[in-house]
Amino acid sequence: MIDRPNRIAVKRTACSGGVVTPGERIVPEEVPIAFSYGGSTHAVMMGTPADLEDFAIGFSLTEGIISEVDQIAGVEIVAGDKGIDVQITLVDEVATALTARRRSMAGPVGCGLCGIESIEQAVRKVPDVAAVPLKITHRDIIESVSLLNGAQTLHRETRAVHGAGFYLPGKGLLAVREDVGRHNALDKLCGAVIAQGQSGAEGIVAVTSRLSVEMVQKAAILGSPVLVAISAPTALAIRTADEAGMTLVALVRGEDFEVFTHPQRIQPGTISDVA
Repeated sequence: MIDRPNRIAVKRTACSGGVVTPGERIVPEEVPIAFSYGGSTHAVMMGTPADLEDFAIGFSLTEGIISEVDQIAGVEIVAGDKGIDVQITLVDEVATALTARRRSMAGPVGCGLCGIESIEQAVRKVPDVAAVPLKITHRDIIESVSLLNGAQTLHRETRAVHGAGFYLPGKGLLAVREDVGRHNALDKLCGAVIAQGQSGAEGIVAVTSRLSVEMVQKAAILGSPVLVAISAPTALAIRTADEAGMTLVALVRGEDFEVFTHPQRIQPGTISDVA
């Protein structure tokens, strides 16, 4: 555990209707978070210093370093003056595979996308979730976002973080994670879901951000066939979700929403059904 807070109070001056008022505002903390495997730094993300073990598991999963949580032998959180080092120990065969992968990547490559070494990696093929038998209703979509909004404690205080939730139809939210980075929030959620032994195929991933292709990739790697968001998707996110057989729902506002791919998974009504 670390004692670094994920929120702090800062001085601010509010101007409203021509009236100036001094005071304080709660803002989220943002720090460099390094992921190290076998003593070597693999990536550094800017994020909220909370739920870091979930972050380690989810990041390792969505980056293709592990395929299941048991492939992580241990996680140690080391706090420094300027950031946090998340030191991840992998089981021997996975550690060996990662070392070989690093060697194959060595050389003058890089397209500058968050540590991605090639264009092929940025547009990697995602798992096919078309055969996942999950069926959902309009009520499931509306409720997944409504419950997520209500569960965002850090966002209520700061109005400055993204949220990701895993919703089980007919049961409610299994987990919610928040972060200043939308990708980080989803990685933390993925880690929390698989750490609990829950199958991603049984639920909806709901997020409070726009839907970029990375969000589709991460949800598909978790195994969820439904991704729901309050904001709009990009064209590449739509194409990727369509190819993966994923139901992509966006612009969920109250009881209104738009479905962009694979609407056959959605059944009108209020009763959920997992086939």
